[in-house]
Order: sequence, then C-alpha cells, then structure tokens
Amino acid sequence: MRTLTIPRSILHSGSRFIASALLGMASASVLAATAGAASEIQTRYTQDRAKCLSGKSNQDQATCLKEAGAARDAAKQGQLNDGDAKYKRNAKTRCDALSGDEATDCLARMKGKGTTSGSVEAGGIYRETVTTELGFARPAVSAASAP
Repeated sequence: MRTLTIPRSILHSGSRFIASALLGMASASVLAATAGAASEIQTRYTQDRAKCLSGKSNQDQATCLKEAGAARDAAKQGQLNDGDAKYKRNAKTRCDALSGDEATDCLARMKGKGTTSGSVEAGGIYRETVTTELGFARPAVSAASAP
C-alpha cells in the first residue's frame, strides 16, 4: 500500500485558495443582498411618494414627501427596524391578557380571520369573529311537572 504525501507548501496555498474562494462567495452574496435591499428601499420610496401625490396619506403633500424622503434615507443607513415584525409582536401582546379560547380567538383575529371594520383615521379598528356552538336543548321543567 502506498501513502500519498503532499508537501505543506501545496496544502498551505490550497487553504489560501479555498479561503479566498469562500470570501469571494460571501462578498458576492453580501453585495447581492445590499443591491436587493437598495431596490426594496427605492420601491418603498416610490410607493410612499405615489401615495403622497395621490392625497391618500392623511398628511399634507409637502410633509408627506418630506417624511417619505426621510424614511428612505434612514432605511439606506439601516436605521429603520422591521415595522411588520413590530406590528406582529404588538398584535400578539394585545392577546396576552386573555386565556384559553379567548386568547386563541384573539390571535386568529389579529391574523386576519373574521371581519374587520373601521380605520385608524376613524379612531379604531374593530375585529370580529363569530363562533357558533352547537348544543342539545334541555327540556323545560315546569313547576307543575316537578315531583
């Protein structure tokens, strides 16, 4: 049986090659993620700006455009947190005070089950689920038929 001997210099340069390749792949993925994030930021800004220009923002147009630009700049600097995740945490927190079926129903409403009416602008959002419970009717007992 023969033993294959590889000089250390080849092993060392091979390790550098592998490390370099891994670093290159990591850099490429970071750049792709950065480009994707920049695209998402620009898309969000474009949507916000369109909402401002349409008059559907509940702010005057100048303030709305200023806020949209400030949000875009903050997002580019990584200063905005994930509002959707925060919203979901807050929705769950609303249901924490309840227990059992009430908590389960509350979480279902927070996830969109049931009907929703109202708006933030109008003072609140009303969420409703209807649960139908089937039971057996008990015969009525009258005083005359009691023993």
